[in-house]
Amino acid sequence: MSIGDRINEFIGKTRYVVSRIFVHLEGEEVAPFLGILNQNARRAVDADGEMDTMGECLVNICEGLLQYEFYWKSASNEGDVFWNEGDAGDYVTELFTDSAQRYLSQPDLEDDEENDGLSLPVTDNIIVMITVAFEGEVPEIETDLAQRDSLKDGLKALISLHYKQRYRAIAIHFSPARLGEQLNSEQILINFSELIPL
Repeated sequence: MSIGDRINEFIGKTRYVVSRIFVHLEGEEVAPFLGILNQNARRAVDADGEMDTMGECLVNICEGLLQYEFYWKSASNEGDVFWNEGDAGDYVTELFTDSAQRYLSQPDLEDDEENDGLSLPVTDNIIVMITVAFEGEVPEIETDLAQRDSLKDGLKALISLHYKQRYRAIAIHFSPARLGEQLNSEQILINFSELIPL
């Protein structure tokens, strides 16, 4: 901890952490996870960003990622620490906007029943982008998560933060976000160059 951080802590300022985590899953069996992602995206939109529901959706997605660990291909994370809530909020907005503009990251939130998956191509690549802001210090998230064990610990820490009610912001994006869209290796290299093989 720097001297400035120690001073801020000493005078009682709140420490805000903003973090974005990328997880790339690859394999013929990953397509069902897209259903979990879209189901939780719909819930989050319906809840209009209400933090408790957003936290529940994040827990569902993190638990899903842990269950699909066998298919993890690569990962990456970034973030920063702030002592000013406005600065933390600006960084969340920046990361949210970037994630939303990533390749094929806009979900189809229409809940129509025309999903006849037999006639649509099935993706074997999914990239999940999780952006969070929380209060305090969580070493399991504030470290390099491009290693299998540290990523597992980081996802478990994200789940724990929900139950401790420490979230200030949560955003989840994924690519591809719609049934029938596909993400190939070349598109991943071009649009998600920060990913590091696990």
